[in-house]
Amino acid sequence: MKLNVKAFAIAVALVWGLGIFMGTWWIILFDGASSDMTSLGQIYRGFTITPLGSVIGMLWGLVDGLIGGAIFAWLYNLIAART
Repeated sequence: MKLNVKAFAIAVALVWGLGIFMGTWWIILFDGASSDMTSLGQIYRGFTITPLGSVIGMLWGLVDGLIGGAIFAWLYNLIAART
């Protein structure tokens, strides 16, 4: 079985980007906004636990998920073709 690289990459991008967005709003809802540096903020430049930071994190997550999903699907197809 082969994976459709474009479809898989878009699906991973949406899950990862929306996951960061929703997770950030979950933290804002219960703990309040904070501009403190987080471990995710060290990876994604501009990400903080704020409304603007959630959008920035979502954009980074979309790009990161798209690239990571495409690489994963491509490698999966490459390995599946050899077996």
